[in-house]
Amino acid sequence: MTATLVLLALVLAQDPGQAPPPADNPPAAPAAAPVPSGDYEVGPGDVIEVNVYGNEDLSRIPTVGTNGAVSLPLLGEVQVAGLTVAEVQRKITNLLAKDYLVNPQVEVKVKDYQSQYVSVVGEVNTPGRKPIRGRMRLIDALLESGGFKATASAEVMITRTDGTFDGGRKSIMVRISSAASLQDQINLELPLKNGDIITAMPKAFVTVDGEVNKPGRYAIESDLTVTGAVSLAGGLTRFGSNDVKVRRTDPRDGKVTIVEVDLKDVRNGKKPDVPLLPNDVISVSRRVF
Repeated sequence: MTATLVLLALVLAQDPGQAPPPADNPPAAPAAAPVPSGDYEVGPGDVIEVNVYGNEDLSRIPTVGTNGAVSLPLLGEVQVAGLTVAEVQRKITNLLAKDYLVNPQVEVKVKDYQSQYVSVVGEVNTPGRKPIRGRMRLIDALLESGGFKATASAEVMITRTDGTFDGGRKSIMVRISSAASLQDQINLELPLKNGDIITAMPKAFVTVDGEVNKPGRYAIESDLTVTGAVSLAGGLTRFGSNDVKVRRTDPRDGKVTIVEVDLKDVRNGKKPDVPLLPNDVISVSRRVF
């Protein structure tokens, strides 16, 4: 649990151009790469290391060919694609024991991972293809990508190109907040598959103007509403009216709609608060005395 919280802090760290906040006892940064696993499925392009102890002349470091096989002394071509590292080790051990060696001691490990990747794009510091090394989680991919940029919203979309997520969905959206909640930790532990595309979404903004104490642009965090945006803008001035207009532009066709909100009715529970969308403009009018 503690390790996940440390990793979360690294993922949410500011981009390299900005100074990180001071810490009294900064933890040592863990390695970004996931721990290789015997469950990793070998594929074409992977370089594996086969050690036959006591028979070093049989040891090799072959590359898995496009036909899914490696060439080994005595055994010739051995099909390994689609097998886990543990299964490859078992297969080579059994083949050697069958006709050539008594109780062979074989170790197999992946020396260079080249067959399976995820792609990380969007608001991360080093986007690109990241090789899968054993069990890869969302947090592993984000760490290998240098964490979020300052322009990231901390919302991440994962698109599955091979298969689907639970419920048949091809993509899911998760939010990684600085609150380090249990849900954040569950999201970060999400296992990834070959071909997954991880998109770090950019921040979206709304503009608050008119009779508020701090007019300006504000990032949409979680489910921002009209009253929340007015609060971020320092609340109403002494001349501010409860009559608020939200100017909303449809990005598809440029059509503009105006949503009228009565802050007093919202506060009294008579009307629902209005959720905001990216690029909404909230205008607070001046009271008429």
